[in-house]
Amino acid sequence: MADLDEADDSNSRADQAAERLRRMLITGDLVPGQRLSETVVSERLGVSRNTLREAFRVLTHERLLVHKPHAGVFVAVPSLASIIDIYRVRRLIECQALLTAPARHPASRRMRAAVDSALASRASDDWIAVGTANMEFHSAIVALADSDHLDRLYANISAELRLAFGLLDDPDYLHRPYVDRNVAVLELYLAGESAEAAALLEDYLLTSERTIVAAYARRLPA
Repeated sequence: MADLDEADDSNSRADQAAERLRRMLITGDLVPGQRLSETVVSERLGVSRNTLREAFRVLTHERLLVHKPHAGVFVAVPSLASIIDIYRVRRLIECQALLTAPARHPASRRMRAAVDSALASRASDDWIAVGTANMEFHSAIVALADSDHLDRLYANISAELRLAFGLLDDPDYLHRPYVDRNVAVLELYLAGESAEAAALLEDYLLTSERTIVAAYARRLPA
């Protein structure tokens, strides 16, 4: 029984470490192609190297990290197919959640807080923080669906999406257009115009996808 408890505790620590790493990906603290030193990361997270290796395995399975034999563990660089698939999933989940959400759902307070954070960060020209606030806005939209499964799925998608954003080394250009659009989506939803809010969201997700795909294409060798 003690062995099982120790195993559960070990798994819990690894899951917590994986979640912290996932959050670092979402906030842009880790970037595509970055090599992760076991020593540095384990000290930063305050976990053992064995626990960190298990967390690395979890995130490698989620395609957020890549293990290269004799080289180490690296932050993944999303493929073009993966980027297109991410946006397909986003449109399916986010637009439907917004379309069917009951009026004044509690998650709308998270949407408002994310919008306010993005506006404040834009005023101080902190475009990395704007990007993080925008990610939180979309996570709050998913929360409108009241589904733990979707929330967990979207946490992984958010991390992979932020890696895709890392392909475009211009956060101002990438995030500026969507601050005001998020305001418009929120105002439409709060006004009871969910269909219009969902249509606006779908339109700008298509625009965002084209921007990221174009940035990826520019990275490809001629």
